[in-house]
Amino acid sequence: MGKKQDTNEESEYGEAAQYDPTFRGPIKDRGCTDIICCILFMAVILGYIVVGILAWLYGDPRHVLYPRNSTGWFCGIGPNNFLYNLSLVSPLSGLLIAMLVSMLFLLLLRFTAPVMVWVLIVGVLGAGAYGIWHCYWEYDRYKNDAASITDIGFTTNFNVYLQVQETWLAFLIIISVVEAILLLTLIFLRTRILIAISLIQESSKAIGYMMSSLLYPLVTFVLVLVCVAYWGATALYLATSGNPIYRVVALNSTMNDACRNISGTEDCDPQVRTKSLNHTSCIFIKYNDEGLFQRNLFNLQIYNAVAFLWCVNFVIALGQCTLAGAFASYYWAFTKPDDIPMFPVTGSFIRTLRYHVGSLAFGSLILTLVQIVRIILEYIDHKTKDAQNAVARFILCCLKCCFWCLEKFIKFLNRNAYIMIAIYGKNFCVSAKNAFSLLMRNVIRVVVLDKVTDLLLFFGKLLVVGGVGVLSFFFFSGRILLPGSTFHSETLNYYWMPIITVVFGSYLIAHGFFSVYNMCVDTLFLCFLEDLERNDGSLQKPYFMSKNLMKILNKSNKAPKGGKK
Repeated sequence: MGKKQDTNEESEYGEAAQYDPTFRGPIKDRGCTDIICCILFMAVILGYIVVGILAWLYGDPRHVLYPRNSTGWFCGIGPNNFLYNLSLVSPLSGLLIAMLVSMLFLLLLRFTAPVMVWVLIVGVLGAGAYGIWHCYWEYDRYKNDAASITDIGFTTNFNVYLQVQETWLAFLIIISVVEAILLLTLIFLRTRILIAISLIQESSKAIGYMMSSLLYPLVTFVLVLVCVAYWGATALYLATSGNPIYRVVALNSTMNDACRNISGTEDCDPQVRTKSLNHTSCIFIKYNDEGLFQRNLFNLQIYNAVAFLWCVNFVIALGQCTLAGAFASYYWAFTKPDDIPMFPVTGSFIRTLRYHVGSLAFGSLILTLVQIVRIILEYIDHKTKDAQNAVARFILCCLKCCFWCLEKFIKFLNRNAYIMIAIYGKNFCVSAKNAFSLLMRNVIRVVVLDKVTDLLLFFGKLLVVGGVGVLSFFFFSGRILLPGSTFHSETLNYYWMPIITVVFGSYLIAHGFFSVYNMCVDTLFLCFLEDLERNDGSLQKPYFMSKNLMKILNKSNKAPKGGKK
């Protein structure tokens, strides 16, 4: 039955990967991919640099940062300025704890993943069992009550419905059905859950061999920060690129300065001509809106936004492809750790930049276009909110929902396409097609692994952020004191601010570490599926998977794998 199902899936979603005796992980003999998109991306980057230079030459952020007086001087700038030093309590120790806890959590998953997964599964089932019991208890409690939902009708006081027997009967049925579905899923998918747990353990082992991979999120963070800073500075300089125009105007001698006769045509400099001469003065008229550059400021702002989105998506894609190449080299190392290449993260990063900038630019461009459509829909919804009828609101809501789902799907497809690019060096379209076909041939395993991984990583983030947040609360509120610390909570006017800073920073750190782990799981999973299709455990085609995975699948290698732990 299983064989027949596999054959049908292969015929519908392409043929399974064939054995290649020369394949030993990420291919080194590869060429540049998606060259046209690479050239387009480089042209956009060069144009982006030109826009930034022009904005810097013509713009002046002081126009929006400081007001001007009547003479054209910027208010608040001069020798009378004062610099204020803000004394802030820097939480450098709370974030360090978050980093250490995140790293320790990921490394210990090699040993604790099975226990944690089953504890979480039993916890969910236990919560459902308690819900069934509580609903039945409430149902029996109102058994002799003659009131019904039809008697109550519609009311905004929902507590009234909780005093009706029919409400608890409905809750009882719903929770019972959900509990039965979860139990059946657990029974029939127990092998796939074990596979997911084993892959999670293997991912923890891979990260243990490649500790430098945990530092790569810092590279991504710095590059994204550069993109954000460049976009913000360019937008600000573009918005202030029109120079103020001052002209000599005649003043009405019988009226105050507010009633000037603005009829002058002679330009002037208010910083030179500061005094009124012969009832004339140098007065601000408007900002210069003439010239090719000034007339295209709106178009340049759009270019700035689009290029920014493309660059950020490219940076994220670069990180995903780099980590995928490193973790793939771990999986396809027959004898671990002896066959793992030296500096796998650095080698994958250089290989990605050398050959696959075009493919990463292609995938990130598709994602950028979808994000642009979503931004346009949000803009239309914001501008027309007061004039929308029910039909217009429904159509906009459906469009926003559809493009949100499309963005999620493209992110998922791009992520797996980058893994295939890192391994085989094909162009984006071929890699996306192969990845999608491989996943669809194993769709149930994909769903199980995705949910189990999401559950573990959510629990890990909750543990890190919650633990550090509670610790920082007790510290900054003065409830605990660290040995040798000179800090006193009385020196803080508002101790919630450093607590919020620590919690937010802890989330970013945990997200960075766990994103590496998530990429490792996805990469090893695709390699595992390829391994199953390419090899059969014979002397000529041995499996590369761990012994634990082979044990779960009742498979083995005829030739013992030396050095396998």
